[in-house]
Amino acid sequence: MSTPHRSRRSDYAEATRLAIVDAARLLYSRKGYFTTTVEEIAAEARVAPTTVYAVGGGKQGLLRTLVDIWSQAPIVAEKMDELDSLTDPEGLLRQLSAVTRSMRESFGDIMRILIATAPHNEDAAEGLAIGTGRYREALALVAAHLHGIGGTHPEMTADQATDILWFYFGYSGYFTLVDDNGWPYEQAEPWLARQALAALRGTPPAG
Repeated sequence: MSTPHRSRRSDYAEATRLAIVDAARLLYSRKGYFTTTVEEIAAEARVAPTTVYAVGGGKQGLLRTLVDIWSQAPIVAEKMDELDSLTDPEGLLRQLSAVTRSMRESFGDIMRILIATAPHNEDAAEGLAIGTGRYREALALVAAHLHGIGGTHPEMTADQATDILWFYFGYSGYFTLVDDNGWPYEQAEPWLARQALAALRGTPPAG
C-alpha cells in the first residue's frame, strides 16, 4: 500500500508552524518570555499575528510546544533506550553523560527559558513540571538498570540512585560546569560520568 503524498497546503502549514515555533524559541531565549510579544514573533516568522494565535496557540501555546520539543525529542528517547542494552556501569554512565550533553547542547536554551520564567508564570511552571517529570522518569529507569548490573552500592535504594543521577545529570550539572565555570564540554562530560559512578558506588546518603 503506497503512502499518500502530502499536499502543498499541508507542507506549507507545517512550514508555517515550524517558523512560528522557531521564532518564539529565538525571541524567548534572546529577550525573555515576558518581554516578547506576539507581534514580534509574527514579524520574526513573517506571518500575521492572528496566525501565531491560530497555529501556535499564542505565547502560552508556543511555550508548551517548546516543552514537548525538548522533553519528547525522538533522538533523546532513542539514545536513552540504548542504555538498557549496556551491562558495564562505567560505559553506561559515559553514555548517559554523552546523551545529557547532547540534550543540553540541543535544548539548553529551552530549559533556561522555562527555569527563568516558571517562578513568575503558571503556564511556564506547569511546563517545567511536565518536562522535569519526564526527565526524572528517564533517569529513574537508568538508576534501576544500574542497580541491576551492579553499578550502585548494595544498600542504595532506587530513589537514592535517582537523586544522585539527577544531581549530576539534571539541570545544574552541565550548566554549572560549562556556563558558570567555563569548562568545555569535552572536559565536563567525562568528569560528570566519573563522579556519578563514584557517588553511586559509595555509601548511600543518610535519611
